[in-house]
Amino acid sequence: MRAAVAALLCCATPVMAAEIHVQDPVPFNDSAIIAENIKAECRMGAQLATALGKNAPAHGNTIVFGSDLVNTGSGHVLKLELELVEAQSAGNAFIGHFKSAAARGVLFENGQQVATVTARRVSRGGAFAGFKGSCDVLERTVNAIGNDLAIWLAKPVDGARLGDL
Repeated sequence: MRAAVAALLCCATPVMAAEIHVQDPVPFNDSAIIAENIKAECRMGAQLATALGKNAPAHGNTIVFGSDLVNTGSGHVLKLELELVEAQSAGNAFIGHFKSAAARGVLFENGQQVATVTARRVSRGGAFAGFKGSCDVLERTVNAIGNDLAIWLAKPVDGARLGDL
């Protein structure tokens, strides 16, 4: 009996990680509450995509990036439409940072909406915050959001609120 189980385990094909299509860089929502200087100076969309791509494999998914939105109705495609909807940059290295960012996403499978998610993170800059610029601290928030989303994608729950919400 043990030999039969061992043979089946050796011959069984591993489960393929889900491919999730994400736009890179993650776009800002048209109605986002984000100061123009943050949009111009910080690379939050690219940083969020990178963080999501780096963390997703640890949770059984593969992120496939594209510069344009992917067709949500074609085949067995999972797609996360993600948009940055809010970022706040108060304070500075001298008086202390207070930064936050938020993102919303919709997950599709075969053209059908599966789940929605909202994630928000706040940062005071962490260790050596006095030596960090505003964009560096905002990068901490989107890196945390990327990890939150990677964990959520392993078991997506509709209406999820992640991070500091």
